[in-house]
Amino acid sequence: MLKLKYQEKLLEAGTDEAGRGCLSGPVVAAAVILPDDFSHPFLNDSKQLTEKQRQGLRPFIEKHAIAWAVAFVDQRKIDKINILQSSILAMHRSIKKLNIAPEFIIVDGNKFKPFKYIPHKTIIKGDAKFMSIAAASVLAKTYRDEFMEKIGEEFPAYNWKQNKGYPTKQHRAAIREYGITKHHRKSFRLLPEQLKLDL
Repeated sequence: MLKLKYQEKLLEAGTDEAGRGCLSGPVVAAAVILPDDFSHPFLNDSKQLTEKQRQGLRPFIEKHAIAWAVAFVDQRKIDKINILQSSILAMHRSIKKLNIAPEFIIVDGNKFKPFKYIPHKTIIKGDAKFMSIAAASVLAKTYRDEFMEKIGEEFPAYNWKQNKGYPTKQHRAAIREYGITKHHRKSFRLLPEQLKLDL
């Protein structure tokens, strides 16, 4: 059973990202502030939900949240500053876009940098513990999936419609056969054999 809030006194935003382990595309984060009476029978960590459940939840979250926002950090920035810094940057951008400033932030995972002077708490597996983080995970995942499907139309060989840029066998086979696209993260180990050095 997910809890609504980590603390009771302050206006609390939950934030989470999607796409950290992908070989291509952006990392996407969302931030959500939920009202005290929020509930939905399906709401859970987005990885536990079916695509259909996530798609159904998204408009419900957007309609009933006090505030919500989504932000993207593209593969060029990821290659420049690394994926951890990019994930934090995406979360910061999403919090900044909220039309109401939170007084407290709860973050999925164990890494975060302070945003302005707002107190925060990192929570491992937070998307399976708190509603606002779970809601943020649903928004981040659905917006990223939609984006990957859209850019996948131009590069059908990589099947991003299906794998969303994650390192599936099929995705890696396409990289092997066709090389990489402008959407691939060049700083990532795109193929397992990149580890082997020809000495």
